Amino acid sequence: MRTSPTPQKRPSDAASAAEAAERRLREAEQRLRGAAAAPRGSPENLHPPCDHADESCVANAVGNLCQSFLLSYGIRVGIGILLRAFKLARLKSYSSLLDIKQLVSEKDLIVREEACRIGLLFGGFTGSYHALRCLLRKLRKKETPVNAILAGAISGLSILALDDPSRRRTLALYLLARVAQCAYNSAKSKNKFHLWGSHWSHGDTLLFAIACAQVMYSFVMRPESLPKSYQDFIQKTGPVAAPVYKAVRDCCRGSPVDVASLSAYLSKSRGSNNVKLEDFPDIIPCSIIHPESNSCLVHNAKAATATFRKTFPLYFSLTFVPFVVLRLQKFMDAPVRTCWHAVTGAVRSTTFLSAFVGIFQGVICLHRKVAVKDHKLVYWIAGGISALSVLLEKKARRGELALYVLPRAGDSLWYILVNRHLLPDIKNAEANEISPCCDNHRRTRWCFCSFSYNIVHRSISTSS
Repeated sequence: MRTSPTPQKRPSDAASAAEAAERRLREAEQRLRGAAAAPRGSPENLHPPCDHADESCVANAVGNLCQSFLLSYGIRVGIGILLRAFKLARLKSYSSLLDIKQLVSEKDLIVREEACRIGLLFGGFTGSYHALRCLLRKLRKKETPVNAILAGAISGLSILALDDPSRRRTLALYLLARVAQCAYNSAKSKNKFHLWGSHWSHGDTLLFAIACAQVMYSFVMRPESLPKSYQDFIQKTGPVAAPVYKAVRDCCRGSPVDVASLSAYLSKSRGSNNVKLEDFPDIIPCSIIHPESNSCLVHNAKAATATFRKTFPLYFSLTFVPFVVLRLQKFMDAPVRTCWHAVTGAVRSTTFLSAFVGIFQGVICLHRKVAVKDHKLVYWIAGGISALSVLLEKKARRGELALYVLPRAGDSLWYILVNRHLLPDIKNAEANEISPCCDNHRRTRWCFCSFSYNIVHRSISTSS
């Protein structure tokens, strides 16, 4: 009796079965991984995981606080030490540069309290921001932009670490301008809103010119609308004495000039013996503005040169120290290149400021050559024209400078309008102006310029 052969499966059926088995195996593996990754506990206690898996929320907040405090403290102290070294070198006391006591003594280097306050500002902001975000994430059981806004609004109160209200206002206005820039760039990229002329290649220069025009007008005609530190910086940078500015202000307003103080100033200057003083002059002549020189051209050239010598140490310190502190590894890899970039950047920025001073004084002198009566609008125009010196700076720096001066110009204009009872006076508005930075930083980081983004990012990002 012949046995029939056993039927065999076709190759296609075997392949299908193998694929099905493999698919079921992958699905089981995925379910197993999902079960292992799911947090244990009751469903009502579930919340999105924090972005610092290797440490607790408290350790993360304290670590960010300490890191930001040390970075901010180090930058301020480093700038102070470098400026002190420039001062000793200018006095030709080169041996003192090697004397630690003279270089960093508290008698000559009074930055400890200020550095601590700046460290508490950024450290307190960073630590409280991270702590509040973790707390809100657990309480609300979700991660939304509202968490960042609430955390930023509360942690923004760390600005009270600065004891000077004018400095708090300056910082708040600067950050508010950055937030406005970020919001505008975001809206423009989505074709929702854009200003007329925003596509101009020199729109940043125009913005800087308008801001400088208002600032220089305020400095000459309404100095009380500017912070004392801002006034002192402009006064020390320029070549014209304070009594002369006061005489110009009184002359434009039709008030009597303080002949006594003006005469006392002129008596200390060379070549001012033949200057005639009047109580109600139509215009303050060049012989009073620069009594030590009869030539306006020579005076303006000397003013620009003196400005370069006075401000180069400051610009070099502001360029070199933050780069070393924030990017220490890059500095260690190429110290010579870093120093060279700091020197060239400082020379370029100092040249811009020197040209600004020279052009401003040149416009003032030119007005006195062609006019017989002074007018306050001249100083607004002179500020705008001298701002064209910003073209000496790099393209990226022009926008930086415009957004640095613009808040101060707006604050000055606001003060003048409030003083004339055209706008309301809002007290202590600076405390919460810093808060929107956090949410805008998270959602539209590309809108910030590189330097501003790096500062905010180093302050509120999770430490590695």
